[in-house]
Amino acid sequence: MNATVTAVVLSLFSAVAYAAAAVAQERLAARSAGSSTLRLLAGGAWWWSVVLNASAALLHVAALKYGTLTLVQPLGALTLVAAVPLGARMAGRRVSTVEWRGTALTLIGLAALLVTASGPAPDDVLSVPEALAVAGTTAVLIGGLSRPGARPGLRHATASGFASGVASALTQTVTVAATDRSDSLLSAQVIVVALLVAAFAAGGLLLSQTAYQGGLGAPLAVVTLANPVAAVVIGLSLLGERLQGGAAGLLLALAGAGIAAWGVVTLSRSAPEPAAPAPAHDAVDDEHPVAAVLALESGPAAYEPSLVPKQPDPGHLTTL
Repeated sequence: MNATVTAVVLSLFSAVAYAAAAVAQERLAARSAGSSTLRLLAGGAWWWSVVLNASAALLHVAALKYGTLTLVQPLGALTLVAAVPLGARMAGRRVSTVEWRGTALTLIGLAALLVTASGPAPDDVLSVPEALAVAGTTAVLIGGLSRPGARPGLRHATASGFASGVASALTQTVTVAATDRSDSLLSAQVIVVALLVAAFAAGGLLLSQTAYQGGLGAPLAVVTLANPVAAVVIGLSLLGERLQGGAAGLLLALAGAGIAAWGVVTLSRSAPEPAAPAPAHDAVDDEHPVAAVLALESGPAAYEPSLVPKQPDPGHLTTL
């Protein structure tokens, strides 16, 4: 199995884990709307959503060992694709025509990106000054996006996507530097960049939790699109990554990115009609942590038709 195939397979498993974590976070956010962050952190269910995220992150780190940022990060859109059958399964319904269309568009776009972004395993890393410059620039952007004001859900989602994308770029530096055996695992480069990874990963998680309080649809789409944008910019500008095929490859990559983005937005806005409400259960198996998380009520309704809440206003992606 070559490096590209390994990276794609690991990214697929990572996307499934991230999709399950996103469902858990959205339900917890809806249940705890208006509650303080400390109260949220005190709940055991939130920490199990963190475990899901951590498992996905480990698979993502492994993918970054074998694939470039321009290959691995766009595959994060598979998170939304994986969420479609998961949502249908939980609602006891079939995948809608709109969801099939969004899934097909996303996969077609990713396939075009896969052709142009495939290449050998990464071998370049960010230096400490480069990593600090990237971290400082991203921190300023996140601060501006997180300021009080209108549409906080989408702005926090954008900030979360940037934070997660930068965390992935920095993670690749740590992974490559720590495994090429040319330097100590306790070198200044590995330690400094690892600390930055922890800060941006935690920040991205908390920002996404805030963004999901208004619903999962549009915020998840924004996170899904902002993440690869940040990582690809770093990969192409600082890590010497290149797209295959020259000018034709660049055009194919742009077309693929546009089609994938169209598919992501289609998926995020899909709101199929609900199936008949399922009978209420008298008890939930609280001893099984994942079951406890996924059984949480997300709102006053007796059922949850899909991962993407139905939009009340045709002109808005989500209620904020």
